[in-house]
Amino acid sequence: MNYNFRSYNPNQLYLLPPSLDDWLPQDHLARFISETVDQMDLSALITAYRANGQGSAAYHPAMMVKVLLYAYCIGIPSSRKIARAMIDDVAFRWLGTGNFPDFRTISEFRRKHLKALRSLFPQILLLCKTSGLVKAGVIALDGTKVKANASLSRNKTYEQLSKEEAWIKEKVDALFTQAEKIDQEEDRLYGDRRGDELPEELNSARKRLAKIRKAKEYLEEEARKQEAAKAEEIKARKREESQTGTKKRGRKPKAPDATVKDDAKVNMTDPESRIQKTSRGYIQGYNAQAVATEDQVIIACEVVNEANDIHQLKPMLEQAQQNLSEIDVSSKTVLADAGYCSDDNLEYLESKAEIEALISTRKEQEMKKAESTSDNTRCRSVRYKSMDRKLKKPVIRFIYGFRKWIIEPVFAHMKHCRGLTGFLLRGLEKAKGEFSLWCSAHNILKLYRYGSRKTAISA
Repeated sequence: MNYNFRSYNPNQLYLLPPSLDDWLPQDHLARFISETVDQMDLSALITAYRANGQGSAAYHPAMMVKVLLYAYCIGIPSSRKIARAMIDDVAFRWLGTGNFPDFRTISEFRRKHLKALRSLFPQILLLCKTSGLVKAGVIALDGTKVKANASLSRNKTYEQLSKEEAWIKEKVDALFTQAEKIDQEEDRLYGDRRGDELPEELNSARKRLAKIRKAKEYLEEEARKQEAAKAEEIKARKREESQTGTKKRGRKPKAPDATVKDDAKVNMTDPESRIQKTSRGYIQGYNAQAVATEDQVIIACEVVNEANDIHQLKPMLEQAQQNLSEIDVSSKTVLADAGYCSDDNLEYLESKAEIEALISTRKEQEMKKAESTSDNTRCRSVRYKSMDRKLKKPVIRFIYGFRKWIIEPVFAHMKHCRGLTGFLLRGLEKAKGEFSLWCSAHNILKLYRYGSRKTAISA
């Protein structure tokens, strides 16, 4: 029979050497990322390597950055998945140009160069501005809880750690006594022996004891930091009262105390992570902060381990101001939810004449209820009342409604579209670097799609 099939011969040789470049469409995201990275200053990464040419040849930092950014853009940040994709995926092979780093190399590159990788974020932001994408007439600030690479069950109180430390110390002493008796008996029976190995049970107990002591030291250091912060707060309050001649309103700060409370908790896996409350329950994680423009371009990002957002408004706006001043864009309206509302924050915003701040004084359900009533139970000061009256105006409420359209989709895209289910690296500084990569990938996708739209319109 004469079947009409296309030619299929897996053993067919090419008449000319194949070009990998022909296998990837010209408008592919991988090509765009490659061209974008080629425009960046990677000197902070390159100078981290030996300049004398000695040692084993390393993978080029530009190639590694392109691979990482593309991986975060398509939602596979796992180093093992990236290494597998370098073999299976045409786009990754095109970016790697014949290089196949294993997962340990990829993971180590990311871990070692996190600080330098954070410098990519402002460079990508500048490219967004150059393309006309950044419009900062209205910006929105919000935070989202991201799971740490640690479990809730690994949290221990200072009291539990102390009891466990005492129990393990007793166990270690007993094991040492037992080991000494065994040594003496074996010396009597067999003569000299090397004797430089510890019993496995004793070795693991000593490691556990070291981990517990490290966790206790972390809690003690945190208590000392809180004592210093409270002492400084009391001094600042006294200075302000002496300058104004009046007592400051509000609750007085408690006297500093460096004693660690028995119920103070620390996570044994990632001590810098904290228990965070989410809409779906509690997680062990971090609080990721972002400021976005009306085009959903991220202009500032940070990670903290505080569960509350109240102390993040000032540093986030200052970071946004710094990033925006470098690209000569000025913001006019700042939108934030009730988590950022406090007397100190409202006072800070009043001092910024160039900023019009719209910060909710209540939670969303309370705000809707207050629209039809004169309820002012949450208004604890003149500033609260002023902001509350402003937000009851229909026009202002309409402008404030843009907050949901600006910042919440940014987190939704990261978490639900690209798979930001949790941080892979442990520790606050590493979480900051990893979140910066996520935000850089988000902005690159915005830039890529904006360019595609412009091309489609011009065509």
